Amino acid sequence: MKRARNGWLILGTALIWLAGMGISQVAMASTKTPAARQAFHPVVLVVGDSLSAGYGLETGKGWVSLLAARMARQFPAWRVVNASVSGDTTAGGLSRLPALLERDHPAVVIVELGGNDALRGLPLSTTQANLTAMVKQSTIKGARVLLIGMQIPPNYGPAYTQRFAAIFPAVAASERVALVPFFLAGVVNHPNWFQADNIHPTAVAQPVMLNTVWPKLLPLLRAVPLHAVK
Repeated sequence: MKRARNGWLILGTALIWLAGMGISQVAMASTKTPAARQAFHPVVLVVGDSLSAGYGLETGKGWVSLLAARMARQFPAWRVVNASVSGDTTAGGLSRLPALLERDHPAVVIVELGGNDALRGLPLSTTQANLTAMVKQSTIKGARVLLIGMQIPPNYGPAYTQRFAAIFPAVAASERVALVPFFLAGVVNHPNWFQADNIHPTAVAQPVMLNTVWPKLLPLLRAVPLHAVK
């Protein structure tokens, strides 16, 4: 009987040890949060309007598709997720952003919105508040943010156009995030680079738009560690 009791004691100790191993493995697995797992495959999330959705272009010709192709060559560990919607406003982007952040856990968020706000004559204070909220939500989740600045034609009046253009550097400065001052800086002086609506750039302009964004995006990519999880 003594030998039997010793056997049960040994078995019980072994079961407790195995259970502890299982618990510890579960605990270790639980520490690998989505943000940590993304260290191997971090995401660039683009939240924009028709300029980033590739409106009027063949599939794969838009600047975000060109960005994905460039990053596949230079930063193969990364993924580019294009969550841009034609016609979207800053209010629309703000409403969609929480679900996107939860789904993709982006390391970098590119915000390219505001043009449709101005074209619709929406209050500029609302546009600025929405952009600020988007930046804050992204940074709280640990993402680095690149804000894409826009300008509108002068026929909207000098006061409105100047106030609209000033929104983007103001938000970038207050939230301390990177800024592309004017997305179409290398495009607006080429009228033949626009589609018939005179609003949306053609495929010829897309590499120029990418090259406008790239110098501001590159430091953000390089700042993300890819070795956080072994």
